[in-house]
Amino acid sequence: MNTDLALWALFAAIGLGTFALRVSFIQAYGRLRIPPLLSQALAYVPASVLAALVLPAVTHPGGEMALDPGNARLLAAALAALVAWRTKSILLTLASGMGMLWLQQSLM
Repeated sequence: MNTDLALWALFAAIGLGTFALRVSFIQAYGRLRIPPLLSQALAYVPASVLAALVLPAVTHPGGEMALDPGNARLLAAALAALVAWRTKSILLTLASGMGMLWLQQSLM
């Protein structure tokens, strides 16, 4: 019983800490000035987070590294990167990458 109570207390403390962090940024939004260099750096955060989420799924599809031509995800990601670079179109990038992945998976 004591372990359950300690676990719930931990959950409550983590929840309150998370809430306090979020509220502090909302409360300080109008009062703080972000330096221009930091503001420029923060513009790259979404792209880097997306890359950090996608790259392991592409290079480690079964939990082990697969950087060979038999990795359907790697080839689809390469095509999507090429399309993104050439067209700058999110819709074409998604369509080409997913289309290539589905085509390769249906042929395997």
